[in-house]
Amino acid sequence: MQVRQGTLDDVAEIMALVRRVLPLMAEMGNLQWDEHYPNAAVFERDVERAQLWVVEEKGQLAGVAAITMDQEPEYAEVGWDILEPAVVVHRLAVDPAFQGKGVAKALMLQAEQVARQRQIPVLRVDTNTRNEATQRLFPRLGYALAGEIGLGFRPGQRFSCYEKRLS
Repeated sequence: MQVRQGTLDDVAEIMALVRRVLPLMAEMGNLQWDEHYPNAAVFERDVERAQLWVVEEKGQLAGVAAITMDQEPEYAEVGWDILEPAVVVHRLAVDPAFQGKGVAKALMLQAEQVARQRQIPVLRVDTNTRNEATQRLFPRLGYALAGEIGLGFRPGQRFSCYEKRLS
């Protein structure tokens, strides 16, 4: 398994991965993503900002995540100081063919590496409350549940917020 920065050449394959993930998300009632978001322009912007990371396994794109410093204003609702610098994971997805094989964990560990390189001791992530896989993964990686929020751009949905502080 190789974790590397994503490139513009990866975007078409990432969009194919997203199309494979969407039906599984919908089956769980997780409507965080749809046919409009995330789109190719979002991933292209992630590449331009050098914040897109992918996992390759045997030459295939197995997962993707944006490792950013972008915090949603609603994060303040769980008591987080959103002016405090934090590394934030967004747009985490694993191809269904690779789920359960450590791909998401590898991307989350990459986020920790980015945080250490930038000397930022705080990592944050949010996930749809219906995403059972991430609800299990984040605590296993040392993330603490901070609370639940709604996000203005996804009305009617709830998101669990997790934080990890590096020592």
